[in-house]
Amino acid sequence: MSTQTPRERMLRLLSLLQTGRQWPAADLAQATGATPRTLRRDIDFLRELGYPVRSARGPGGHYQLVAGRALPPLMLEDDEAVATVLGLRLAAAADVGGGSTAEAAGRAADKLRRLLPPRLRCTTDGLMAAVEISATASALPTPALLTTLARAVSQTTRVSFTYQSRNGTARREVEPIRLIQLRQRWYLLAWDRDRHDWRTFRLDRFRSDPEPGGPFTPRPLPADDLQAYLRERFVGAPELTVVLTLHADASEAASRLYRIDGTLEPLDDGTCRYVAHVDSYEWLTVALVLSDVDFTVESPDAYRAFLAGRAARLTAACEGDDRAVKGSERAADPRG
Repeated sequence: MSTQTPRERMLRLLSLLQTGRQWPAADLAQATGATPRTLRRDIDFLRELGYPVRSARGPGGHYQLVAGRALPPLMLEDDEAVATVLGLRLAAAADVGGGSTAEAAGRAADKLRRLLPPRLRCTTDGLMAAVEISATASALPTPALLTTLARAVSQTTRVSFTYQSRNGTARREVEPIRLIQLRQRWYLLAWDRDRHDWRTFRLDRFRSDPEPGGPFTPRPLPADDLQAYLRERFVGAPELTVVLTLHADASEAASRLYRIDGTLEPLDDGTCRYVAHVDSYEWLTVALVLSDVDFTVESPDAYRAFLAGRAARLTAACEGDDRAVKGSERAADPRG
């Protein structure tokens, strides 16, 4: 006799139906620990809640949750449904939390996507086709902004918007080509029609909702690797590249290191190579210390010198030697 509560049984039933497969009544009853009569009553209850459960009688009889007719009764608005699927997809693609968590995020996204009405399903699919994701996760812009820009990318239509740059606020009209998540920010890569060149626009600097315009003919991409192209165009602090050997497998390292752009390459069962792209040695050092992962610096020598200087400073602080602290600060500055 099953020890499940009615609530647990209903959640189990709903989870099984959301896989999208056709369930013979006997198999579904066994999987949920219900009698055939209880199973029929549970199915009727789900239908009353609004879940479109289809049944077929006869030798091939089965139950199946019908996709695309309505959102499940999770009380999700359209933008919430899009944000949920997109967030799960990004978590899976960026391997947030390591292998098992990323796989679970992918499965959850698949289940929810199958239940979306065709209109919302097309929206989320278009978003994912228009987005390039780096190896780290970051907060999403508003779903409305992402949806509008992704639709413009997929439909090759111009957009205009008010944008806040370092030189002030101005109206821009562009031909959007790709949304890119990089270095904890989101960017729109587009051809600027006024400046006759490729430009990148930070989504957090949009000061108005993008307004769709007419169609355009896509131009050849400025580079095959758009993330590398975008890195080269950053203005401000120069990007620093540090190559490390991490004494942990790639899955464990990915679960501990976050909020730093880079790539992980497995070397063997217990080590991996980490190529990090950072604005400063300070932030990378803080992230490495907090990760509690042992590492060896492969390059550059400037980062070795930086770490050596900081190590001397910390050691001197423990020993109470103020002169050593000041000297180590001067020696640790890789830029002189």
